[in-house]
Amino acid sequence: MDLADLPESWVVWSDESDGRAVLAYRPDVFDSDSFPAPCMPTIYVTRGSKERRRPPGEPTHPASADWRVTLFLEPEVTLPEESFDTRAAALSGAVEVARSFDGGEVDYRGAYQVPRDAYLDRLDELTGRDEGSD
Repeated sequence: MDLADLPESWVVWSDESDGRAVLAYRPDVFDSDSFPAPCMPTIYVTRGSKERRRPPGEPTHPASADWRVTLFLEPEVTLPEESFDTRAAALSGAVEVARSFDGGEVDYRGAYQVPRDAYLDRLDELTGRDEGSD
């Protein structure tokens, strides 16, 4: 499985030569009108847990570093990272996270320390989670 297997609601935002990749969920609706742009869910595929936060000029992680897949709901709100031995496995993992999110199977509400009920209710509608609610 690779990035070509992403659900239609996800797009490849970037796929860099160093292996990092960023996937974005529904950039067509996270446009500041329907949904706030900073809240656009993104999936990062990076080498090592701190790669995405690496300051410019700092060396990249050694070849032995594992690959990480992180789902960001907002800049400071993430779900737990998943680790993989290879980039190919991490890309497959990222596609699985995208499919789970798209299918309403990801419990993103649990990641918020401060509830944002109105926003999360709208996100439930977008991902189809409200269809199975009582």
